[in-house]
Amino acid sequence: MTSTEQSGRSADPGAGAAGRASPSDADGLSPTLLLFGAPGVGKGTQGAILGHVPGFFHLSMGDIFRALDPDSPEGRQARRHFLRGELVPDELTIRIWRRGLDERVESGAFRPDREILVLDGIPRNPNQSALLKDTIDVWLVVHLAASDKELMIRRIRGRALAENRPDDADEAVIRRRFEVYHAESEPVLRCYPRDQVATVDALGTPAEVLRRLLDVIVPVQNRLWPEDHET
Repeated sequence: MTSTEQSGRSADPGAGAAGRASPSDADGLSPTLLLFGAPGVGKGTQGAILGHVPGFFHLSMGDIFRALDPDSPEGRQARRHFLRGELVPDELTIRIWRRGLDERVESGAFRPDREILVLDGIPRNPNQSALLKDTIDVWLVVHLAASDKELMIRRIRGRALAENRPDDADEAVIRRRFEVYHAESEPVLRCYPRDQVATVDALGTPAEVLRRLLDVIVPVQNRLWPEDHET
C-alpha cells in the first residue's frame, strides 16, 4: 500500500480548506492544524519539528501540563489523572490551555496573523472540541495512524526511560491510556467534516512521517497565505 492509499486522502489535500475565510475574516480565531492520534504515534515529535518551520507554531498540551508547578492545586489535580491514564477534566484542561496560549500571544512567541497554530494533545474529547470553537479555526486535522499497538507501547516506554516520566513507564497505565483514547478521544475525528481530516501513516522514521505530513499541510498553508507564494 502506498502512503497516499494509506492516508485515505484526496489528490488535493487542501480541498477541505477551499472557500474558507482568510485569517483576517475569521473573527479573530487562530488558524489551526490539529495533530491527532493514539498514544505513541509521534504527535509531539512531528509537532516539535513543525514548530521550527517558518509559518507554524507548535503548542503541546502535554508540555503545558508538565510545566505546571507539581505542588500547585492545578498541578496536583492534573497529576492524579496522569498517573491513572485518564483525561484531565475538561474545565481544568481548557482553562490551563487558554492561559498558555494567551501567554504565548502576549509575549510575541505566537503570531496568529502570520502563523498556523499546531496543536497536539488537545482536544481530547468532543466536549473539548466544542469548547475550543470560540478560540481556534481548525483548517485541518491530521490523523497520525499506526496499526501496531505493541510498537507504540514500546515507543512510549522507551521515551519514559529517556525522559524520566513515571506516568509513561507503567505498562498498565499505558494500556489504560489506549482504552481511554478509543473510548473518549477517537470520537473527536467525527467532530470535523471528512474533507478536513487527513489520515497519515505514522510508522517509519520521523523524516519519513514528516514527508507524508508535509504533503497534506503545505497546501493548507498555501491557501491561508497565498501572497507568500506569489512571484
